[in-house]
Amino acid sequence: MDNENLLRAANLLHHRNAGLEKGDPVALPLTSSTTFHLPEVQGAPYIYGRNGTPTWSAVEAQLSILESAETVAFPSGMGAISAALFATLKSGDRIILPSDGYYVTRILARDFLAPMGVAVTEVATRDYASTDFSGAAVVYLETPSNPGLDLVDIADCVARAHAVGARVIVDNTTMTPLLQRPLDLGADLVVAADTKAPAGHSDALFGHVAGRDAKLMGRVRDWRRLSGAVPGAMEAWLVHRGLETLEVRLARMCDSAGIIATRLEQHPAVQAIRYPGLASDPAHGLAKRQMSGFGFLIGVTLKDAVTAERFLERCPMMVRATSFGSTHSSGERRARWGDAMPEGFLRLSIHSSW
Repeated sequence: MDNENLLRAANLLHHRNAGLEKGDPVALPLTSSTTFHLPEVQGAPYIYGRNGTPTWSAVEAQLSILESAETVAFPSGMGAISAALFATLKSGDRIILPSDGYYVTRILARDFLAPMGVAVTEVATRDYASTDFSGAAVVYLETPSNPGLDLVDIADCVARAHAVGARVIVDNTTMTPLLQRPLDLGADLVVAADTKAPAGHSDALFGHVAGRDAKLMGRVRDWRRLSGAVPGAMEAWLVHRGLETLEVRLARMCDSAGIIATRLEQHPAVQAIRYPGLASDPAHGLAKRQMSGFGFLIGVTLKDAVTAERFLERCPMMVRATSFGSTHSSGERRARWGDAMPEGFLRLSIHSSW
């Protein structure tokens, strides 16, 4: 981690210090109340549980420190993605999406945005560099792509998108703000599933949207309040706790992934491997320029589905589960979900202890 990220991590740990009174708990209290004492509405910090709670405020403060931007919390990553899309799109608009990104985002666009009059164009991540963004209202990036781990040059895409009047939304779930900073590279909004590494323990669904345009973030906040897509107090409390160890967990996860990727690259059973930290990876140069770490996800292609499933079955340090970024290393064969990947392709999520 560079010095700026270490400072962000330290500020995150101590963000409540200034407000503590003598005898106050150092750990964040869990506030589950949905109603608040209101002899007067004016000046009340909290009114009703759908508008905001002290626990949300605390975790949003942490995320805002990491993003260096206003942040709005949601009950899942897809809740955050939905809010960002509905806050930026209207009937008659066009959105460009990665055809090889997270498949649920594509389903949302096809099944809900398109019927409401939004034109949806899907482009492979590797082709974003040559795609004409003219006529698009939103250019949506996912880098590294999930699960293929292709990269997009965020600054280049932002410059070209803004030149034709399009906004840029970046899904930064795989990297977190400690490893990649899309807002610093000019993106209008960042979305992320904090269910993954930020929460880090496979026990809380959560997501957030971050941005530096107050008016746009106001629309995101309004979407949460009006749609009712609000996080639970317990989930917010768990994510707050998880974020306090994110920096140290993430550093170890990335170190372990680098070691394992190097060994897998040399194994005769591995037909192909994607990990941005490998010098042989086609996106390695861009990864060094754009990211402050190479992440903890590895894409490995084995001979076929049987070989891939056998590998997962026989690996004692690998749980067979979807999702990633938790306290356990996990792996899954992504073709079973319908991703356009080889039958023997595995997405591996590496934890610090392998």
